[in-house]
Amino acid sequence: MKLLELLGVFGGLALFLHGMQMMSSGLEAAAGGRMKAILEKLTANRFMGVLVGALITAAVQSSSATTVMVVGFVNAGMMTLNQAVWLIMGANVGTTVTGLLIALDVGALAPVIAFAGVFLMVFVKRANLQHIGQILAGLGILFIGMDTMSAAMAPLREFPVFVRLMSTLSNPLLGILFGAAFTALIQSSSASVGILQTLAAGGIIRFSGAVFVLFGQNIGTCITAVLAALGTGRNAKRATCIHLLFNLIGTAIFTAAVLIFPIVPLIEAAIPGARAEIAAMHVIFNLATTVLLLPFGNGLARLACLLLPDREEVQGPAGMRLAYLTPIPASAKDAGLGVSAIVVDQLRNELHRMLEMARQNVDAGFKAVLDRDTAPLERVEQREEYIDFLNREISRYVSRLIAVETNEQGSRTVSSFFTIAGNIERIGDHADNLAGYTRLLAEKDIRFSRYAQEEIREMRDVTLRAVSALFSGEAGSDGWLAQVARLEQRIDDMTADFRRAQLVRMREGGCSDEACILFSELLTDFERMGDHVLNIAQELTRADATL
Repeated sequence: MKLLELLGVFGGLALFLHGMQMMSSGLEAAAGGRMKAILEKLTANRFMGVLVGALITAAVQSSSATTVMVVGFVNAGMMTLNQAVWLIMGANVGTTVTGLLIALDVGALAPVIAFAGVFLMVFVKRANLQHIGQILAGLGILFIGMDTMSAAMAPLREFPVFVRLMSTLSNPLLGILFGAAFTALIQSSSASVGILQTLAAGGIIRFSGAVFVLFGQNIGTCITAVLAALGTGRNAKRATCIHLLFNLIGTAIFTAAVLIFPIVPLIEAAIPGARAEIAAMHVIFNLATTVLLLPFGNGLARLACLLLPDREEVQGPAGMRLAYLTPIPASAKDAGLGVSAIVVDQLRNELHRMLEMARQNVDAGFKAVLDRDTAPLERVEQREEYIDFLNREISRYVSRLIAVETNEQGSRTVSSFFTIAGNIERIGDHADNLAGYTRLLAEKDIRFSRYAQEEIREMRDVTLRAVSALFSGEAGSDGWLAQVARLEQRIDDMTADFRRAQLVRMREGGCSDEACILFSELLTDFERMGDHVLNIAQELTRADATL
């Protein structure tokens, strides 16, 4: 095989994979933020769940992308394991569409489709039409890549080493292992099936051997979801386990069926053309496996729970952990579908935890000052370390996510969450400062006057009202922002009033020097917390999000 022909194979594969990625990114940009709402409404019924999973996968040409999205939803607690079963089954059915399109030989229209897509992307200003253009351009490039690979692989029929290698794949075990390994390597069953169709169409591999490679390809496609589940919660790992079980069971059933019954000759007699034969077998495999396992979907979920029983999961120092965030796959290709839909809820849940810890510390900090009690300080400091840990991990997560996010609304929301995390962390710092003043009060026997104590109680009440307002279901609306702004202005006014009252007490000799200094520091922390609450509210409104 000549070097130029080998380069043609790799070039065609690159175009094929890039076309798939463009299609996935286009759909994500056009509808990523709405996928969560669609899935939540339609996955309660098993038949609708399968249908939705199939349609989404057919649209983006990637069962891996759909499964990664499902893993994220399960990990975020937005979908039960039983709901995930139906989507995973549907994803396996939907992934057969690429093979069907290739079998129909629509590649002749590829240049026209690609041109139409590029035209919309370059010359049309409307964002939605540009996203549709990206989908069309991706589809056209996909088929151009397939044609390039087909032309480059034609000489392989004359290459003895490759012919001998392909002949060994008639062995069921070797064929399955080869298909699984190759698909795991390129992380796309649609691409690997397309390549298999090209090899079969060129007479390089016989259909009788290709079926076993095809079965293995269905197993290999699970690798992307396995990688996505690393570091996630137990249920997310179980969703991946269900995906793997589905394809292992299907492979075992169909391997036995092909060896026992004349399925291969029947398909060869009924369907003309190697590409169409492989496409048909791919559809039969996934559709039949879905039909067979559909009544046992809940059983698959229970089996996954048995294989992966509950255990205590610890992440981070001193038992600190991320409860919701799913690790982002290394490449944008793996993270494209549904990234904004998944991560917005995951980040929201994680920030909700973080804000609740800050709220508890605000309450405990003011209470410790009023009671002059150092006992709660250890717990406050532990929560403050946890808040710092969450801010660090969320910031690292967001910085990586921004590089792969394609949905405009999702990107804006995620960027705002980065700012929100920093403001929550600063609220936590000021709450920690409040609690820290208690040590000085106790060590130096400093006492606030009755008037100062009453003012501190008022500070605590309005600060807790302001922080608690961030949890409101109306968060993000203009009316809600105005309410938070009024609370922040109230904090500013109170700060000014209390400073004037402090000056009066100082002139009258009503407070000690140490008490005056501490009270002044306390007022500064009080005012700054109000500023950070308003910053968070403004970011939530800008991103049209809630906590």
